[in-house]
Amino acid sequence: MNKIRIIGPVGSGKTTLAKKLSRQKGIPMYSLDEVVWTRSFGEDLRNTEEVRNAKLDSILSQPSWIIEGAHLGWSMKTFDQADQILFLNPKIYVRVYRITRRFILQKRGIEKSSYTPTWLIYSRMFKWTYQYETIYKKQVRVILKASNIEAKEIRNGSEVGV
Repeated sequence: MNKIRIIGPVGSGKTTLAKKLSRQKGIPMYSLDEVVWTRSFGEDLRNTEEVRNAKLDSILSQPSWIIEGAHLGWSMKTFDQADQILFLNPKIYVRVYRITRRFILQKRGIEKSSYTPTWLIYSRMFKWTYQYETIYKKQVRVILKASNIEAKEIRNGSEVGV
């Protein structure tokens, strides 16, 4: 598998799994958050659709990639071009713990963050968790079912040998 798409809700471990697979397979990994946002000096600027789409097309033109992110809609071509789709979906209490732990570590400067960890972002992560549980999880499962390629719903990386 040279093109792997990892999807899942906030706190599911998408980035961690993508990094591990990247090291294991020697394939570059990309985060869709970095496609959507330009980050500089604590300020997050949303890219225009044109810039976002150009960045995504540049990634997709590579011979191999691992793309991780929760995004649907505009990123549907990542599913179409993938050799494998992994839906990372741990139990909700695991995700809540990870969201909280990550926020505390980032606020203390112990863990690096690509965004500024604010209380607003922290609260939004719970809103996004609720939306994933009530709306997006169903949509992801439809994508997996309709896919003609290897698509798996997993709880953690050990299920795929990572």
